[in-house]
Amino acid sequence: MPEYRLFGAETSPYSMKVRSFLKYKGVDFEWIGKSSATEKEFQSFAKVPTLPLLVSPNRSPNQDSTDILSCVENDHAEPSCVPDDPACAVLALILEDYGDEWLNKAMFRERWGQKPDRDAAADRTMEQLFSGDLPRAKKKTRDQIIKRMRDRLPMIGIERKTDKTLKTSFERFATLLNTHLETNMFLFGGRPSVADFAIAGQLSQMLQDETPAQFLRDSAPFVTAWCEFMDAPKADGDFKPLAELEATLLPIFRDELAQTYLPWAQANLEANYAKNDRMSVKLEKKEFEQVTQRYAATSFKSVQKAVRRLSDNEALAKFLSDAGAATYFEKGNAN
Repeated sequence: MPEYRLFGAETSPYSMKVRSFLKYKGVDFEWIGKSSATEKEFQSFAKVPTLPLLVSPNRSPNQDSTDILSCVENDHAEPSCVPDDPACAVLALILEDYGDEWLNKAMFRERWGQKPDRDAAADRTMEQLFSGDLPRAKKKTRDQIIKRMRDRLPMIGIERKTDKTLKTSFERFATLLNTHLETNMFLFGGRPSVADFAIAGQLSQMLQDETPAQFLRDSAPFVTAWCEFMDAPKADGDFKPLAELEATLLPIFRDELAQTYLPWAQANLEANYAKNDRMSVKLEKKEFEQVTQRYAATSFKSVQKAVRRLSDNEALAKFLSDAGAATYFEKGNAN
């Protein structure tokens, strides 16, 4: 009997995040593709209808990918996914949240916001739902899937006014990450961190969708190769200290995270505290407005606390300051 049972879907970035992590840890697990055939069993464990869902031997069923990685790391310390340098360990948490909460918007936009990507994505989803035994009314079913997913776009933050911001953000991040991966096997050196699993989970989905896949193949070949390797990664060495990573890691934070994700996350957190239904923030001189995301606010608050616990780390403080990101982690900022 496998130690873990993972309900997921290959169309779900969070499922891929957890699956690749379990492979890295070398634990025994059973992959259960969520479909009409497995729905009843899934419902017996699930509290919400989202993926992934991990059934563990000594813990309650878990559907939060970030918490799943933390729990498995606590139960199986080796091979470690926590950088030795405390500053890098905290930066990995920031990047994990970036992947889960911001890059996911870009992934969802690329997949469901444009043709022909959404048609192909609907076909893959249909294959998953019906375990390959497709219904006779295939076109009708595909159209229903597309409508349901497009109706979700505003809830994720994908509206006409935010479209260009998300596209620019994704392409800039991929380019910066490509430069970093030219000289690093993983984000923090010779082995993957939680940030690698979160970000690769989103980008590997984009490699399934022709429009972003073409961009990644043409403009970010190192990212493309890294995503393929991240399906079942293996440690290739040790983590590096921040000083050895800074030349190409700092631009990712300065030119991308500090321009998009961090101001958005801060504004979303403040809107959540104020119990506002919508949040608004100016990103690179453009207004970015969407429904306030409660879970994202809670997640970012946890990241802020992790950074603040390391407030006496001079290397981290200087890095965040140089990146123009320090203000988002100051005490008293949306406590």
